[in-house]
Amino acid sequence: MKRALALAALLAPLAALAGNQDEEKLADSVRASLQAAIADRAVPVLNFKSGADNAHRWLSEMSKRLERRIPDRKQRTELLKTVQYEATRAGLDPQLVLGVIQIESGFRKYALSSAGARGYMQVMPFWVRLIGERQHNLFALRTNLRYGCVILRYYLDREQGDFFRALGRYNGSLGQADYPNLVHSAWKGTWKYDGATS
Repeated sequence: MKRALALAALLAPLAALAGNQDEEKLADSVRASLQAAIADRAVPVLNFKSGADNAHRWLSEMSKRLERRIPDRKQRTELLKTVQYEATRAGLDPQLVLGVIQIESGFRKYALSSAGARGYMQVMPFWVRLIGERQHNLFALRTNLRYGCVILRYYLDREQGDFFRALGRYNGSLGQADYPNLVHSAWKGTWKYDGATS
């Protein structure tokens, strides 16, 4: 049963999978740090310490894998560059972020969950009030990925690097195995990349 559920989610998720993430009180220092990360307006560029050749190889490989879900090359390239940029600046593996997007929204920019989460990374609107600015549009590519990566980093730090618990918090399903297992399968399966990613 678990295998069938994982396979179905990996192949074609039709509904946004965001859980009912709880809004929590943030310490002023945490709020300030998260606000500073969200405020960054730099243009996304591929950020590879190992050189431009590796950046182009990564982009080409990920683009091939994503082509079935996002046929438009320009849209696909913009998404991948933004994922790589935002993940790297948040200290995350870009393939992890691709796994989260696959499970959360199925790579649908305008995905909306029953809990109200929005966009590729299914960000809950309360985060705009907590750490953003009122005009932030969670359906906008860069805004959504910036929020999603900053929030996931926050949960990873809070859970001292425990991906299972951090992913559970991110999805609003802390303590339940299905969501973290699905993301892990997508991360280490569909999006696994052996080349240098940073």
